[in-house]
Amino acid sequence: MNKHVIDGLCTPLEAMEAGILATNVYFAGDGAGGLIVVDPADDAEGLLEQIDGRPVSAIFVTHGHYDHICALDEVRSATQAPVYAMAEEVDSIEEPRIGYNGRIAPPSTVDHALRDGDVIEVGNTAWQVIHTPGHTPGGCCYLLTEDHAPQQGKPVMFAGDTLFCGTIGRTDLEGGNMADMRASLGKLARLDDDTIVLPGHGALTSIGIEKPRTIEAFR
Repeated sequence: MNKHVIDGLCTPLEAMEAGILATNVYFAGDGAGGLIVVDPADDAEGLLEQIDGRPVSAIFVTHGHYDHICALDEVRSATQAPVYAMAEEVDSIEEPRIGYNGRIAPPSTVDHALRDGDVIEVGNTAWQVIHTPGHTPGGCCYLLTEDHAPQQGKPVMFAGDTLFCGTIGRTDLEGGNMADMRASLGKLARLDDDTIVLPGHGALTSIGIEKPRTIEAFR
């Protein structure tokens, strides 16, 4: 697992890959000395090593697929941090049924079931929840803008498997729906162009880059 720091954003951010599908796990500063862990994918021991004893104030889950939640229960238990996920994803997190190569994620608890438009206040940050179904019924993005962040810098959005660098999430898996994905992309198209997109897999990108080449292409 190789970690790297991403500079120039409105919150301190570290990222690393975990698991067989190289899922991006993010560690965002909450502006009050704590961390927000996004999609604890796998290798709980490695993730906790990265946390390095720092307080974890929240765990954000973008969706309930195996490759995004395999270490969720261990990280939640070790840090006692509350878990946030869309209401539509609660069942897939608390009673996982779909795995990878026969491996199913351990069940975990969702402490806060979210709705579209909710605002999550964590430390000195306030994150907007954007419901983006298409890859899964309860897929979502978490958006932080400079006016609700601890430092000056570009807005950040954890995109899960909705929007990637140069493409979008699959819609042919169970719960996927291309019509829903098109509507979700329409929501993202309205965000500021300088919003940095932090996807569930692969390289980061921005709304400004993806709007003409990906969002409009798939809409």
